[in-house]
Amino acid sequence: MAREEAHLTVSGPHGDREMRVSSPGRVVWPGLGLTKLDLARYMVDVGDAFLAANGDRPVTLQRFKDTVDGEQFFSKNPPKGAPDFIRSVDVAYPSGRSHPQLVIDEVAAAVWAVQMNTVVFHPWASRAGNPDNPDQLRIDLDPQPGTGFAEAVPVARELRRVLAEAELEAFIKTSGNRGLHVFAPIEPTREFLDVRHAVIAAARELERRLPEQVTTAWWKEERGARIFVDFNQANRDRTIAGAYSPRALANAAVSCPIRWEELDSADPAAFTIVTVPDRLKATGDPWAGMHANPGGIDLLLGWWDRDLEAGLGELPFPPDFPKMPGEPPRVQPSRARSQG
Repeated sequence: MAREEAHLTVSGPHGDREMRVSSPGRVVWPGLGLTKLDLARYMVDVGDAFLAANGDRPVTLQRFKDTVDGEQFFSKNPPKGAPDFIRSVDVAYPSGRSHPQLVIDEVAAAVWAVQMNTVVFHPWASRAGNPDNPDQLRIDLDPQPGTGFAEAVPVARELRRVLAEAELEAFIKTSGNRGLHVFAPIEPTREFLDVRHAVIAAARELERRLPEQVTTAWWKEERGARIFVDFNQANRDRTIAGAYSPRALANAAVSCPIRWEELDSADPAAFTIVTVPDRLKATGDPWAGMHANPGGIDLLLGWWDRDLEAGLGELPFPPDFPKMPGEPPRVQPSRARSQG
């Protein structure tokens, strides 16, 4: 019995490619009845904007064996049998090991990733040709229990002002869920630890201005009902869902770039794989030309040094990282107190 499959013609820099989609009727989002073929067509429809945001970067694929409600795993290395136009680049991980990681160079590669049951694309903050030096400063505004998207909006606006004072231009997108992601293009001249310190400096300045609304506390028990500025997303091999990437959420939401003037009225649930293609056609890509005028992080690093002199040191790293210089003990505060 012949297996069900569909074919999509995908244009690219090397001409058209005929991309096969097996099991095209397999439902990926059960509540909406959206299928694997729907997802592949979405990638074609938003392909140019998706590629501008996520192409030429090491990328991790979040893949699902069935629906977005089911089993998932993350894939970094190109799997065996990948088409010959699928590229990879060697990157160094926090452990010190190096491995090849997938790079998406054309829309057909994104469709191939969907064929491999990818739903979410997680690009690095650096380019494939210079993977050790990010060209994006990324700040994840993460609402904590008791807060939501509405509370993140004024925080994002103040963060934009903070970054402007540091001579950086801020761009914004929805996370696809309740949060917001603020990006600033930077010259790729500093390594990840420097960029992390620049993010922490901006986060601390934001926290000083909005102490009742913002926190940089790594431990959840200390955050309260505030917006957490997740500085650890700036680390090497730490990624957030890329612009125009679908999310593994019941409503098929997309992490969608928006214009700053849209922020107050934006509804993150309205940006889905069904609605975003028409939005792009109607309004264009808010992130077009993002990297035309990258800035530097020297001013933010000056703020970091100022805070060091004032007694504000390093913050905790993710638990799977090696112990880092100057890092405080990785002990939950309540546990530390109970241990004397």
